[in-house]
Amino acid sequence: PATQHQRSPPPPPLLPARRVPPAGKAQQGLKEQYRLGSLLGRGGFGSVFAATRLSDGAPVAIKRVPRKRVRHWGELPDSTSAPLEIVLLAKVSTGFPGVVQLLEWLELPNDVLMVLEHPERCQDLQHFIRARRFLPEEVARELFRQVLEAVRHCTSCGVLHRDIKPENILVDLATGQAKLIDFGCGTYLQDTAYNHYAGEPTQGVPPEWTHFGWYYGRPATIWSLGVLLHQMVCGKHPFRRGQNISWDHQLSLPQGLSQDLIRQCLSMLDSERPSLEELLCHPWMQDIHLP
Repeated sequence: PATQHQRSPPPPPLLPARRVPPAGKAQQGLKEQYRLGSLLGRGGFGSVFAATRLSDGAPVAIKRVPRKRVRHWGELPDSTSAPLEIVLLAKVSTGFPGVVQLLEWLELPNDVLMVLEHPERCQDLQHFIRARRFLPEEVARELFRQVLEAVRHCTSCGVLHRDIKPENILVDLATGQAKLIDFGCGTYLQDTAYNHYAGEPTQGVPPEWTHFGWYYGRPATIWSLGVLLHQMVCGKHPFRRGQNISWDHQLSLPQGLSQDLIRQCLSMLDSERPSLEELLCHPWMQDIHLP
């Protein structure tokens, strides 16, 4: 069943990032390797299409980002210059099942293309929740645990995702595996404060950014995880769109045991939020039914 965590089959091998200088050859090579399918999504980042790898029939996704929208570049281990999203994906996309795998990338004169793994039967978490109105706590616990492990993996690789939300979590319906996707708002993890926010303003913006114009990566991530868990078990965002979160704001929390975890994550003081390790050790995460 989709709610059980099973071992996923190994993803297609990670290909070395490469450039194909002549645009015509690159586009021709793409057509020879992949059959383009339906549009999966479109936004400020560009477009994502379903595709099939012709060599073995494997389903993939192809993300197209206009070069003019690539604001930050970095260096891959082989000193190749690449958009920061690709550099970050190369750091975390190393066979870890909870993060989408980068299979290949191409740089064209006007676009950057990323070929990503895409399970044959999958649904983003937003649609997964919407189809059920809300998730039972046991289902939410298993998916949330996988998200925590994916975030911990990214953190250990020195990567801050900065846009954790249901739309950026893919659920493999065949295995129940959750995968963190879309590192377009990501950056390098640092111990000092950030003074620039990336991500959807209405989604997981921590109050310290709204009130003071700065945030620290780790506690800001915990805030977004609290918002995510609330959406999973309640079926809705904990705050109204455009709402200015005040220090005396009263949260509408679920009746289940997850409410304590959500309350801790959504503490107004970033210093009072738990760490990732503390979240993973929380009694609710361990399925310990306290009175």
